[in-house]
Amino acid sequence: MLVWLPFADAERYLGELPAEVELALWDGKDPLPGRADEVEVLVPPWWPKDAVVRALPHLPRLRLVQMLNAGVDWIAAAVPDGVALCNTGDVNAVEVAEWALAVTLSHLRRLPRFAEVQRAGEWRPAATPTLRHTEVVVVGAGAIGRAVVRMLEACDARVTVVARTARPGVEPVERLAELAGRARVLVLATALTEGTRGLVDAGLLARLPDGALVVNLARGPVVVTGDLVAELRSGRLHAALDVTDPEPLPPGHELWSAPNLVLTPHVGGATENFLPNAFGLVGDQLRRLVAGDAPVFRLDPAAYT
Repeated sequence: MLVWLPFADAERYLGELPAEVELALWDGKDPLPGRADEVEVLVPPWWPKDAVVRALPHLPRLRLVQMLNAGVDWIAAAVPDGVALCNTGDVNAVEVAEWALAVTLSHLRRLPRFAEVQRAGEWRPAATPTLRHTEVVVVGAGAIGRAVVRMLEACDARVTVVARTARPGVEPVERLAELAGRARVLVLATALTEGTRGLVDAGLLARLPDGALVVNLARGPVVVTGDLVAELRSGRLHAALDVTDPEPLPPGHELWSAPNLVLTPHVGGATENFLPNAFGLVGDQLRRLVAGDAPVFRLDPAAYT
């Protein structure tokens, strides 16, 4: 079983593999390496995405596309019928959720303000808001969304979860506008689909209370960038973004200079645990395939198109 990995030192995290597994390197560059017609498992590189999409039709024996992250919106439509598409499920969910908790606490406890006071050499105590009893709406009930909820609830926040499908403990997305009216923090942890693209627009942002925080660790296009920038510049809302639209942000983009914004370059899952976690999962998937078992965290590509 020939497996293409995106970089050479990934092998160290895979664990012991069955003798049937053969590893090779493809880093996303053209032309494709030899034996493309034998590849059964592809672990795509992050960049360049267009090269990955172009490569898929040239892998006739492909059985599994194993992503290294949660998001699959850019590749789902290109995955051939019958080929399993899997993401990382919950293996990095805690690390990504930590980012959401960190920026939320930093905002509520006014850490940027205290940093400014420190630089000014002034001792200026002030009372701050807290997560305890704060109304938080989390959009998305997948692995990352659930991890965010656990952390927020550990801080005694009042958390409401919203998702496409209502179920016990989860409100339908149709109630989002209503629920946003009382949310001091809105956390976006949903997949990017045609149903969630532009979900957070001027109308929804206007429903948020003055001073509310928008936290986006989902995908940039879930938020209408221009609408958010308008609210930030008005001073009414704050935001913390780990993802943007467009991404990466080009020089001179209005988000770079927007006030009331914490902006990180898509690093929510970029921790010391990432490679062991992600490639540990890849190794598990390969052992499952050789044993004749179905891979875990399989997704329906149609849900993202």
